[in-house]
Amino acid sequence: MHCPFCSCEDTIVKDSRPAEDGASIRRRRLCPDCGGRFTTFERVQMRELKVIKRDGTKEHFMHEKLHRSISIALRKREISDEQIDQMINTIVKELERTGENEFATAQLGEVVMRTLAQTDPVGYVRYASVYREFEKAEDFSKFVENELGSMKKKKD
Repeated sequence: MHCPFCSCEDTIVKDSRPAEDGASIRRRRLCPDCGGRFTTFERVQMRELKVIKRDGTKEHFMHEKLHRSISIALRKREISDEQIDQMINTIVKELERTGENEFATAQLGEVVMRTLAQTDPVGYVRYASVYREFEKAEDFSKFVENELGSMKKKKD
């Protein structure tokens, strides 16, 4: 692993432990040249997942990008980074179970919203407001009334 600070090729693993419910390994590393410390994550990759954007272009699925968008939806909520990583693992497993390597952003968005709805209703509404492009306050009230109301009925 190259050092991100000085590009030294020989970094030392100082500590390894399971992360994300055992779905990955977290490694603390030390650079012997510059003394820089950094963390890496190693996870199993079943297949190379690609996202088909709305304009038709394709890009590799990026765990970090999804983590960032879910973190924004859950800002100031009592959900830890580890819980977000667990959510992402659940999302990725669901996508991999389809047997497809490529999926549309709409499909990814729906899976994310389903997962958020089960985890945190406020984060679900926040994510949906961006994903579904809410433009006015009425969009929020309609969404809450329709989506969260139907979820509550399913639980009863």
